[in-house]
Amino acid sequence: MNNLSYITKTPLLLVILSLSLLSACTTTATNLVPIQVDKVSQAHAWEMRGKLAVKTPKDSFSTNLYWLHTQTKSELKLTTMLGTTVLSLITEHGMTRLEVDGKTYEHHDAQQLLTKVTGWSIPVNALPLWITGQVSPDDEVSSFDEKNRPVSLFTPLESPPWQVEFLKWQHQSGAQIPRLLQLKRVDLRLKIQVNEWQALADSDRVPTTNKIKKNTPINASTR
Repeated sequence: MNNLSYITKTPLLLVILSLSLLSACTTTATNLVPIQVDKVSQAHAWEMRGKLAVKTPKDSFSTNLYWLHTQTKSELKLTTMLGTTVLSLITEHGMTRLEVDGKTYEHHDAQQLLTKVTGWSIPVNALPLWITGQVSPDDEVSSFDEKNRPVSLFTPLESPPWQVEFLKWQHQSGAQIPRLLQLKRVDLRLKIQVNEWQALADSDRVPTTNKIKKNTPINASTR
């Protein structure tokens, strides 16, 4: 049994994808402030809160997802509905530290580390782009919608490839980002729901007029 399944698969902690916002499991770095952007590519840092659901022929579970992503650091956390952190994955200065099941592991590649320790092939290296509705030069986009947003893509350079579907979109921080994504790879299926996404910037480099108050409610409109 893999570690991630063991620590999340109990009757109390199993949850379904919902529209409710999860409680913050961490705080934004003190030097980063919320900003508004016209498109996601303008955000060199961001944080998101949502849900991750994993399904295989033998297993299924859902967990809260928090992600802080900057140009120099990536901090991903999975938490229970009670706010307990069950997995923490932090990449900084070229090294990744994984904390799970009371143990700490380190490796230079976040994807390899997560797969080796937990047994789950979650594409953490590609997700920052997909979560924000962007694609890499190696992705093959199968179709676009009427607003030129990707509808589906696959990763031809990976074997087996990932298939990604952008099921719903929304406006957050002034930009369009996915609301719901589905990822498939053979018999593994992931669903990611983005409840909150906030563009961030270094407080020393942002004009006062571009900043927004930290406690300002985020109004997400679905498109």
